[in-house]
Amino acid sequence: MAPLKGKSYQRLLLFAIFLPISGVLSFSELFFVKEPHDVTAMRKEAVILDCQARGEAPIDIRWLRNGVRLVENERVYLLSNSSLFISEVESRRGDKSDEGCYQCLAQNKYGTILSQKAHLTIASMSSFALQPTSVVVTEGSVARFSCKISAHPPPIIIWEFNRVTLPLSTDRITVLPSGVLQIQGVQQTDAGHYRCVATNIASRRRSIEATLTVTPAPGPMLPQRPRIIAGPQNISVSLHQSAILECLATGNPRPLISWSRADSKSIDVYNTKVLGNGNLIIADIKPQHGGVYMCRATTPGTRNYTVASANITVLAPPSFVEWPESLTRPRAGTARFVCQAEGAPAPQITWFKNGEKVHSNGRIKMYHSKLVINQIILEDDAIYQCQAENGLGSVLSMARLIVVMSEDRPSAPRNIQADTVSSSAILLAWERPQYNSDKVIAYSVHYMKAEGLNNEEYQVVIGNDTTRYIIDDLEPARNYTFYVVAYMPMGASRMSDHVFQHTLEDVPLQAPEISLTSRSPTDIQVSWQPLPLKLSRGRVSNYRLSYRTSSESAVSQIELPGEKTHHLLENLQPDTIYLLRLVAATSVGWGEQSAWTSHRTPKASSAQVPLAPELYLEPLNCTTISARWHLTPRNSASVRGYKLFYHEESQPESAPLQLQASAHKHTIEGLDSCGLCVKKKKAVQWRLIYHLFYDCFEQCSSRSTEIKESHCVWLPEPQRGFISQYLKEMHPLANGVDAQTMGRSDDSLLLLRAATLRLEVSIVEATVICVYELICASEANREDVVGRMIDAVVWGFLQDLTFTAPIQGFSQQNQTSGANRN
Repeated sequence: MAPLKGKSYQRLLLFAIFLPISGVLSFSELFFVKEPHDVTAMRKEAVILDCQARGEAPIDIRWLRNGVRLVENERVYLLSNSSLFISEVESRRGDKSDEGCYQCLAQNKYGTILSQKAHLTIASMSSFALQPTSVVVTEGSVARFSCKISAHPPPIIIWEFNRVTLPLSTDRITVLPSGVLQIQGVQQTDAGHYRCVATNIASRRRSIEATLTVTPAPGPMLPQRPRIIAGPQNISVSLHQSAILECLATGNPRPLISWSRADSKSIDVYNTKVLGNGNLIIADIKPQHGGVYMCRATTPGTRNYTVASANITVLAPPSFVEWPESLTRPRAGTARFVCQAEGAPAPQITWFKNGEKVHSNGRIKMYHSKLVINQIILEDDAIYQCQAENGLGSVLSMARLIVVMSEDRPSAPRNIQADTVSSSAILLAWERPQYNSDKVIAYSVHYMKAEGLNNEEYQVVIGNDTTRYIIDDLEPARNYTFYVVAYMPMGASRMSDHVFQHTLEDVPLQAPEISLTSRSPTDIQVSWQPLPLKLSRGRVSNYRLSYRTSSESAVSQIELPGEKTHHLLENLQPDTIYLLRLVAATSVGWGEQSAWTSHRTPKASSAQVPLAPELYLEPLNCTTISARWHLTPRNSASVRGYKLFYHEESQPESAPLQLQASAHKHTIEGLDSCGLCVKKKKAVQWRLIYHLFYDCFEQCSSRSTEIKESHCVWLPEPQRGFISQYLKEMHPLANGVDAQTMGRSDDSLLLLRAATLRLEVSIVEATVICVYELICASEANREDVVGRMIDAVVWGFLQDLTFTAPIQGFSQQNQTSGANRN
């Protein structure tokens, strides 16, 4: 379905030439000649953010910080050229900090435009996230130290040996920019103390010292297979930056390091070099450098080798591949702006009108890269900007919509009628406008799906010689809404009344896919999923299930109601291949049949075959699942054992576990914590227990204060029982509390203000101790901090869901958020 019908294109072109094109071919009414850029500054340093606009005067310049208009003061103000000057950058917390996203707004009589975003960041350096650790190595082997620190701008890292700076690279020593120190062929003279030093414009930090102890090499060195002790890691690198892939291996003799790509493409030799004894550095990263790289350590002269691999993801800021163009449209007409951008990750498109974000409504729609304005009014005359943004930056492009006015435009078309022709066609008919119908040169028919959100509207332009039109590219069994607009050379009518009509049903496009299983040697369970509306093309009224043996041509058929999604075929032959297929029908008729699907029934034996047991699964932690099962009551067969099958999603099924007949549960360990897929899942029950410390009552006056979260501590599963026992022993008055208030004899109230625990993880088991301040209140409503704490203990399993546990409170105005666990 195309937004503009091909067969109407010539008529639309003839109609469009009547419109004035002034202001469409170029845009010079208002534009930026200088825009602000990202800047990193020291605290108390002066900063200038540039912004200069050109266009028809007068031009007013304003500034925004984090989307809010910036208020000038003696420290932050505009210069005469409209640039923003900050005399002393502040780094205090909250709104008093100057850090943030800045944009300038330029406005004249044609509209308002928004500059690109500029981020002001205050230079900083955190504590070391990873400190070097002491190691003991054998003489002649390899040693490795690493440190990691977060800083802005990124720090330069050097290493010191016994507090003397080491060279960045020698025959044996390699310092990687990522903070890694490698020493090949360790000697006794290398023993000592090592530390890394990180430096940027904000600070210089030294790590703790780590000791390298070198032990003498034992007698003759025995041959050793190569082993990679530090392989490459998956990394994401911004365009034009450098990527570092580490590969450090040991073995006897010393292994050779080589690199290749998993896709067999050649490595870019012009931008790639090897640092030290096998580390790969790719400078000036481009999109073609993305992919999986493999480090191979090989024993010289042999086929003994080991491999480690890592993926390089190339990130790119947004860039436009299609820009919006300025348009001139009559009042009541339709304007379409198109904006397409590329980048990694894919950029998000946002539209602005005169510097303010555009929101969809009845007339204005946004479809991915398009902005469509229907029934244009005078207020739509403005400057529109398309912003493409991802985590690496944003770009803006602008276009203007000029609205042409006409006082003697025709009235709206009348008496709109819609009649269904078929499953894909509806006939639309209307009467000419009551006023100025002789000036009408064309009509535009507008239609869209009536159900759902953000449906795209389509338009067909036809000549003035007809008042009937068949729209023939509709979907079956859908409701549509229609309206018509009349056009004259210098304007358009208002839209006609809307009419609704639905298309007829059609036969289904395809049959559902079927799943086949057997619970005994003489039955087949057939299951399927309902067809989506796009494939069913109406309400499925019936299914027809056909089956036969592979050796016979006679076909048996069963008709089933449309709401069924499974059927059990019984009284079949054991150990026989059956062919089955399914076909769906609507009120119109039967659709296409599925292909024959084969299934062999199980073999019969002298002993009765048991029915499949009912299986229950319970995750114990992120890598372990407990499986329990029991036989159904109607199972009378003698069970000799069980086979337990499991596999990860999209992976082949592994060999089954053989279990004895007495077994009714089994624990599966060592699973992948990401994306576990088993044959059945069971909803996890939640338990939420709140323990309150009542022994603080003696310190409560008749006053209260707002509850404040102190901290949250995550504890591993083995400590869960200990914490629970601790609460019972140390605080015997602790008890579960459901009420919002608890009375006291001295007319005080124990209050627990509203707080929320919001936990978002995949499959994790843990105990959460969240500590809150306890408060007391009285009718006088005086407040004071008590200083005692309340422990909220939460345990359970989190499985691919968001769990919110509110502690109901005294005041809706004083809610505090709890712990977030990602």
